[in-house]
Amino acid sequence: APQLPAEHSSSPIGQHFSHQRSFYMLSIHLREGRDLVIRDSCGTSDPYVKFKVGSKVVYKSRTIYKNLNPRWNERFTIPVDDITKPVVIKVFDYDRAWNDDPMGGVDLDLETLEVNKEADLKLLLTEKGKADYMGYLLLTCTLVPKSYDEKEQYFRRPARTTEALKRGKMQSWNGLVHIVLVEGSNLVAMDDNGFSDPYVKFRLGLEKYRSKFKIKTLNPCWLEQFDLRLYEEQTFQLEITVYDHDTRGKDDFMGRASIDLSKLEKDKTHMLEQQLEDGAGIIKLLLTITGTVGNEISSDLANYTPNALDKDNIISRYALLNSFSSLNDIGHLEVKVFRAHGLQAADFGGLSDPFCVLELVNNRVQTHTEYKTLNPEWSKVFSFPVKDIHSVLEVTVYDEDRNKKVEFLGKVAIPLLRIKNGERRWYALKDRKMIHKFKGAILLEMDLAFNHIKAGIRTVDPREEKLMLPEQRFKISIMKQNINRVSQLIGVFMETGRFVQSCFDWQSPPRTITAFIVYLVIVWNFELYMLPISLLLIFMKNLVVAQIIGSLKKEPIEDDYFVDDEDDDDDEKLEHLAA
Repeated sequence: APQLPAEHSSSPIGQHFSHQRSFYMLSIHLREGRDLVIRDSCGTSDPYVKFKVGSKVVYKSRTIYKNLNPRWNERFTIPVDDITKPVVIKVFDYDRAWNDDPMGGVDLDLETLEVNKEADLKLLLTEKGKADYMGYLLLTCTLVPKSYDEKEQYFRRPARTTEALKRGKMQSWNGLVHIVLVEGSNLVAMDDNGFSDPYVKFRLGLEKYRSKFKIKTLNPCWLEQFDLRLYEEQTFQLEITVYDHDTRGKDDFMGRASIDLSKLEKDKTHMLEQQLEDGAGIIKLLLTITGTVGNEISSDLANYTPNALDKDNIISRYALLNSFSSLNDIGHLEVKVFRAHGLQAADFGGLSDPFCVLELVNNRVQTHTEYKTLNPEWSKVFSFPVKDIHSVLEVTVYDEDRNKKVEFLGKVAIPLLRIKNGERRWYALKDRKMIHKFKGAILLEMDLAFNHIKAGIRTVDPREEKLMLPEQRFKISIMKQNINRVSQLIGVFMETGRFVQSCFDWQSPPRTITAFIVYLVIVWNFELYMLPISLLLIFMKNLVVAQIIGSLKKEPIEDDYFVDDEDDDDDEKLEHLAA
């Protein structure tokens, strides 16, 4: 924003700048409220704050439950066209069944603020026709003047974003918060039977999610995963609220918590055991901030420069001398996702909006979305902690659709033990079951460093359990296959029974006499060791048949992947120029 002259930078607007500026941005830090009035029968209130300019509500804070001295600590920015109009601030008590009760209000006169300077304000709450003390709010405000061009740019920004999306040049969101809601523990009992029916609400700016409720438990297990989108200039406070579901009447509040996402490392899965306020229990979840956009992001290959010192530190960290420290920390995996080629068209225009998801057991990251292309270039680098050397890296490509829906475009599963360090390689995409080939391929490069002794010790322990498994859906085709298999098996038993019965009925005397002689020979010469030998002969016969058929149908190894010839040519050219 343009800076005003120094001699006017601390002057009231009404005296100097009301005639010069037609647009301002008002930054507000809503810190806390104190000594708020009681509105509930339990002796507390559930306050939240609304900010209005004219008749339009420009911001609404979150609700702080059962607190007369709430701490919101929320930051936001609102545009101001006319500084002569005050910002109306009103506090309400949230009621689930009835209308929200007013708790007082105040008008913020913008003409009393100094431009380009933070102002700490103490605003006394009042109510028309009453002189009672109703508490006060603590805010920090900064009023910044903007030029006419900046005003036009601000109000045209949504249209530009929409136009850019139509051209397929960008995505409207800056990142994704991927959350796996695992379980809760030691929640408070809200029902007469000593249990609760808990569910969880998540809120990040305007993005919301509500989990399913679990019946009669204080230690619920949800195992639900979802995404909340991060947008520019929105809050980084993730609000978590737990309620008790009631079939009759309003749902009871059980507890809340808030997570500051700005303090969490991006493109890394965090296992969080979040304490609810006032000791109301614990919510366990996996949280990853991923899908970020921009060259300033650390996961972007444009910012990636191989550091020999960092590589040496990783190698020494997993050297044999450190074999008996941090046994769960087995290794470190670095994956570079360059691009994909020849993907399947998922949209009507013959194109797709692809993004790539990488999963290593419970660690999950993803790239941004490249719009309207079958040959996306992501150029990302991700790191994973390795806890089991027998784990499998799953790389899945999806097509992004509206309303957060996705469409499967292909998948690759790479066992860690088969990774060749530093090898840049194309992997052919396959279907969900990893049986048949799908259209397209993806270019990856991986580096794996691990401690062999730790890996050997970890092999004895059970594998790390993957929390989110694919949902088992009922399919009519699978049911028909199973019915056909059972029918064929029953048919074999019936045919065998009829054959044996025909031998006893002497329908064919030669066949009956032959069967009787074979029976006598077997009974006379049978030994117990002959049973496993006969089964082994059947196994060997099937193995020989499978080997013969497999050699006839064997596909060339080049079909599984192909080398990036263009990259090799480019590398050779660069080496030649450097020489």
